[in-house]
Amino acid sequence: MALTKTVSQVIRLEHPVINGFKEFIMRGNVIDLAVAVVIGTAFTALVTAIVTSIFNPLIAAIFSAKSLAQTLRVPLPGGDFLLFGAVIGALINFVLIAAVVYFVIVLPLNKLKEAQDRRRAAGVPSEVVADPTTELDLLTEIRDLLAKNAAADQGPKH
Repeated sequence: MALTKTVSQVIRLEHPVINGFKEFIMRGNVIDLAVAVVIGTAFTALVTAIVTSIFNPLIAAIFSAKSLAQTLRVPLPGGDFLLFGAVIGALINFVLIAAVVYFVIVLPLNKLKEAQDRRRAAGVPSEVVADPTTELDLLTEIRDLLAKNAAADQGPKH
């Protein structure tokens, strides 16, 4: 009987473990983090393509090598090499990513925040949002829908 009740709870997504998981997923920072990882991965591919297609050939041409990874090779005993060119390529990649993140994301957001702070200090209200739906409004709506569905589930059974 207890197993049937637990299975029923899991199927209706009411088990404490399922509820904890739903709360974890619905936190804003988890979704923001997931979006950041996806965007970061796509952005890294773009910057890597720029570095390998534009900067690496230019630097390799300066050093008369086929690729940046083949430049500034220092031979070691045993046939291995120190590949300073590959490190320079990774450094260029890092600097480009950091520059784009700063100039495309951080700097504009800082300017926006400064402008909002100046407006607040001057007593100018910030722009009125057409639909000022808050997180509390959404949670209340979700609660009401869940309560309505639970009431419908407990109705007369045929």
